[in-house]
Amino acid sequence: MDDEVRGYLAELVDRARGVLGDDLVGAYAAGSVGLDAYQPGRSDVDVALVVARALTGPVKRALVDRLRHEALPCPARGLELVVYRRDVAAAGTATPGFEVELNTGATMPFRVTYAPADRPVADGHFWYALDRSILHQSGRALVGPPAAEVFADLAPGDLRRLLAEALAWWLALPTPPGDGPAPGAEDAVLGACRSLVKVRDGRWLSKVDAGRRLRERGEHADLIGRSIAARHGGPPPSGPEARDFQRQVLAEVAAIH
Repeated sequence: MDDEVRGYLAELVDRARGVLGDDLVGAYAAGSVGLDAYQPGRSDVDVALVVARALTGPVKRALVDRLRHEALPCPARGLELVVYRRDVAAAGTATPGFEVELNTGATMPFRVTYAPADRPVADGHFWYALDRSILHQSGRALVGPPAAEVFADLAPGDLRRLLAEALAWWLALPTPPGDGPAPGAEDAVLGACRSLVKVRDGRWLSKVDAGRRLRERGEHADLIGRSIAARHGGPPPSGPEARDFQRQVLAEVAAIH
């Protein structure tokens, strides 16, 4: 783990414990940190907190006040924090199920959501259960029991349905017309690679590692190679290229039984 991120996470845990006390069951690094794919300057810091019981409104607001970027500067692009009750984490449910969600950082728009019902449907409700599946496999315990003991995995049918929803959501995003490089298209391609590797091989990899696995198999080698290079400053693929690949992946994910 990046030393600066390590120190930041230690302080985040201390502050969370100061607000939550004995109700804090565990804290877990997710996303790129959990998957050993953190890229300084590009990656977010993803953290899941698990609590023993539902949080009151004042406790939720106190947690946000203590952890937002203005109070605890995030060394990455931003912090994506989600808090779950212990029973939700252990249930393997496909629903969002969070207590509070916080996005905050120097280059990340501030956003706080205090209940799943407040999350706009257009922003996607599939993220949370997929993230908990990744946590089950690769969550890094900062405090508390191992992540695999706290987070249940999704049922296969729920996993495929949510991955299909995620791919459809990506496809609905606007992209620049024409055949020129489209910023963000590399993440669309590599995110689709991760979904495809998960349904085929049953394992979550980072976006880049999933792309490398498919490229090593001779699949879409040029497109995936350019997408990986774009994460290190190279030109991204075009929007139509990314969309065509996403459609192919969605068709395969939706067809798997």
